[in-house]
Amino acid sequence: MLSPTRPRKPKEVTVTNPAITAAPVPLRIPIREILPWAVFVTLLALIALYFVSTEQGALSVFANTYVHEFVHDGRHLLAFPCH
Repeated sequence: MLSPTRPRKPKEVTVTNPAITAAPVPLRIPIREILPWAVFVTLLALIALYFVSTEQGALSVFANTYVHEFVHDGRHLLAFPCH
């Protein structure tokens, strides 16, 4: 039993949870696995940009205007002139 005249000393608390004291592990990004996909996506994006921006007139790959009409609204949405 404690005496009312003596102040009570707090007990020392030790942290044993490893999640609090553990250092963060750096995230390794596998560049050799991502690089082929990044090249593929970039190539698809450039092909899509070609068809939206310049597939008309003298630089057209296809002789008719089907591609132009198909991407016509996207052309205006991306602020490419077409008329």
